[in-house]
Amino acid sequence: MGNSAYAALAQFRLQVRTFLAFSETAAQRAGLTPQQHQALLAIKGFAGRDAASIGDVARFLLIRHHTAVGLVDRISKLGLIKRVADPQDARRVLVKLTAKGEQKLRALSRIHLQELRAASPALSRILRTFRSNAR
Repeated sequence: MGNSAYAALAQFRLQVRTFLAFSETAAQRAGLTPQQHQALLAIKGFAGRDAASIGDVARFLLIRHHTAVGLVDRISKLGLIKRVADPQDARRVLVKLTAKGEQKLRALSRIHLQELRAASPALSRILRTFRSNAR
């Protein structure tokens, strides 16, 4: 592996860490912890449907089930999500965003997409380096 590959990896990690720092600050400015923001995004984005189970949230965030329960409790107290019974299995609880949660996530997602668009040229250059080094 040549020096250019190390430089590209270092630049890639810098871009990722810069974006994550931006994301954490944006979440905090919106009155959320970064993990709460990630949970809202997971419920809306990964579930592929209107709601997600607590287990889904745990898997999406790579956390333990009991940690996801506590996280869901805290987000629910903020009025951003609500628990609903699974229409296919009444024993199972699902969580879905409330209108307030949708609004907060929409605002955060808008600025995240703007940040990604701004970082896109640098990321594209780095990814091109990876592709050319793979040959």
